[in-house]
Amino acid sequence: MAIDDDLPRPKPARLTPPVLDGMGVAELTLYVTELEAEITRVKAEIARKGSHRAAADLFFKTP
Repeated sequence: MAIDDDLPRPKPARLTPPVLDGMGVAELTLYVTELEAEITRVKAEIARKGSHRAAADLFFKTP
């Protein structure tokens, strides 16, 4: 057994941020728009999963 086996594994990065220094204002604005669209998509998925969870909780609720 290696020493590192019992340490938590690092989580992989979900998003690799680009280097912003070489981007112009228009590119940065487009990048922000893309990020906002992704945030909106993720929030919609969170809401969808939350409503499924609420429905399951109501279904399995004991009287």
